[in-house]
Amino acid sequence: MSTETDLIKLYSGRILALAADIPHLDRLDSPDATAKKRSPLCGSTVTVDVTMHDGRITEFGQDVKACALGQASAAVVGGAVIGATRAQVEKARDQLKAMLKENGPVPDAPFDGLEVLMPARDYKNRHASILLALEATLEAMEQAERANCA
Repeated sequence: MSTETDLIKLYSGRILALAADIPHLDRLDSPDATAKKRSPLCGSTVTVDVTMHDGRITEFGQDVKACALGQASAAVVGGAVIGATRAQVEKARDQLKAMLKENGPVPDAPFDGLEVLMPARDYKNRHASILLALEATLEAMEQAERANCA
């Protein structure tokens, strides 16, 4: 019975509200780069399109096929990513990973909304899905930067 109670706590109203209202769900028509990440454990996927200017994301689109936790993460990322640099996204990814796996602190603003996922620390099988949005965003940014340097 405690496992059921724990899952109810994990899927809080706030997480479900975020999952139901993911920003930037439209894919971009002409992105600078696209990246798709998949969690091998659960099959969740996040595909991200970015357009960048002067090292910052100016346009962002995403296609999210993930559990509620992965969707909530994508919602926070989508709401915070416009204007972000690759260093900021990389730091957010590293901080989220540390928060989940090492009981680290909540990621810095503008990604501090990821604190909603703190209850998922105990569910290691959900970590990969939660990290997908940031990992796909980072990969797309790296691709865009390489393309712009060529």
